[in-house]
Amino acid sequence: MARSRLSRLARWRHRTPPDPGPYDGRYYGAGRNPLDRMGLSGYERYDRTSSNAEAAAYLLWRFLSPRRSLDVGCALGYVVEALRELDVDASGCDLSPYAIDNATPGARGHVRVASLIDRLPFDDGAFDVVSVLETLEHLDPADVPRALAELRRVCRGHVLATIPSFGPNQFGPDGWLNAKVPDDRVSDYLDLGPDYGGPIPHADLSRDAEGEPVEGHLTIASFGWWTTLFEAAGFERRGNIELLIHPHLARFGLTKFWNLYVFAAPGAPEPASESDPARLAEVEHRWGLDRRVADPADMAAVQAAIDANAQ
Repeated sequence: MARSRLSRLARWRHRTPPDPGPYDGRYYGAGRNPLDRMGLSGYERYDRTSSNAEAAAYLLWRFLSPRRSLDVGCALGYVVEALRELDVDASGCDLSPYAIDNATPGARGHVRVASLIDRLPFDDGAFDVVSVLETLEHLDPADVPRALAELRRVCRGHVLATIPSFGPNQFGPDGWLNAKVPDDRVSDYLDLGPDYGGPIPHADLSRDAEGEPVEGHLTIASFGWWTTLFEAAGFERRGNIELLIHPHLARFGLTKFWNLYVFAAPGAPEPASESDPARLAEVEHRWGLDRRVADPADMAAVQAAIDANAQ
């Protein structure tokens, strides 16, 4: 068994590295004036706080209780680093060699270059929790089914994903189209009604100052579309866990930025949430999460979703 695994890893190491596309140093803010983004895609700056890595790690740790986790699209590895500080055996992968070569100290040695649309260098069912945060929308729609099948292969438990989405959401605030399509096309898509799932045609995606899709987002689709594709890959949506997470997502001021999904492999047991008040308070204070300010409108939207599911 060990020899077989080593041979698989050896074959993977000899593959051609994935094309990083636009996700080089410039995308992560290297050489860019942080005060002058000029409508370009990518980050003005990219660090552990601005990436909301600590909020993501906290939610994963609190609600999914990972033992061995994988962050797909890990960038510089901030989520990996934060989870490892919570004693999680966390790993990450990203298609950008720049990101992996410049990984944050606490993630070095635990992150590697890999592409989700290729075979990841991990065994089947290797992870009980997989996170894929603001990543899947960077894939072409035609590549999404293959990517989700690979997530399913390496995940034996739960996936937490954040994906820019629009339309009705059964387990949380609805999504939106603003900034995802040009302003003069929003009303046209709204006129298609709540049953329109997308994905938005490439020609109608919002563009940056260079005429490229904003932030490299190639797949903009509805909650229903993404849910259907995850289910086709063999996952079950766990809306009950999403409803537990949403009040904290709003509390941290992230409702308007992250459209949340939680999926599970069939038969995966419900995770045991961290419930020690002292431990929760210590982690929140350490990372400044207890000092974040919620938008009352976000809290109201979350409460409305909770109430609707309670009926």
